[in-house]
Amino acid sequence: MRQVILDTETTGIRIEDGHRIIEIGCLEMINRKLTGKHFHQFINPEREVEAGALAVHGITNEFLKDKPVFSQISQELMDFISDAELIIHNAPFDVGFLNHELILTRQGWKTITDYCRIIDTLQIARQLHVGQRNSLDALCKRYHIDNSKRELHGALLDAHLLAQVYLAMTGGQGSFFDTIAENETQNGKHTDSSVTLPVEKHTLIVLHADAEELSEHEKYLALMKSKGKCIWMD
Repeated sequence: MRQVILDTETTGIRIEDGHRIIEIGCLEMINRKLTGKHFHQFINPEREVEAGALAVHGITNEFLKDKPVFSQISQELMDFISDAELIIHNAPFDVGFLNHELILTRQGWKTITDYCRIIDTLQIARQLHVGQRNSLDALCKRYHIDNSKRELHGALLDAHLLAQVYLAMTGGQGSFFDTIAENETQNGKHTDSSVTLPVEKHTLIVLHADAEELSEHEKYLALMKSKGKCIWMD
């Protein structure tokens, strides 16, 4: 099973206000193991980066001015992600921006869902952790994943963290953490040079229900049975 963990950074939040993608980071994973293959590109958005977005990711207009525009990298990106299962946190945001960029290329691209299946880790997290904060930072804290080097957002670094979160939420990391290192920005400074991210082994945390929680669970099952069939009590 080929999966691609994907993240983007943008000039602002709303496509309707003319905002564009400025960075894309993708990691390839096959059978729940990173292969070491990745796609990472900074993009000239042909417009100014909004001050609020700059405060989040630190990617300046000056840094982006000599980068390729999206139409120049679209084929390489689509070759990398096509036929994969895309894993994205808050997928409607990233997919919306990607679809908009594909339209602007005038290269005849269809929508992302014509090429890939989408898994939204935010939706998974909301089902697992109802009523709790489910940002990437919150999930890293919940699953004991070290994000201390994340002073600023960055697409490839966030994709690396998201891969760990996704595996933790969906049943364990396996050998995912063995000898995998990716290129990313160093200490929040965006460069095109290669750096190595530290790789750590993590143990999947198992949280057992306490006596009070078990009691409440039994009461809930009894309530379900009183209203009809409850397969867990048959």
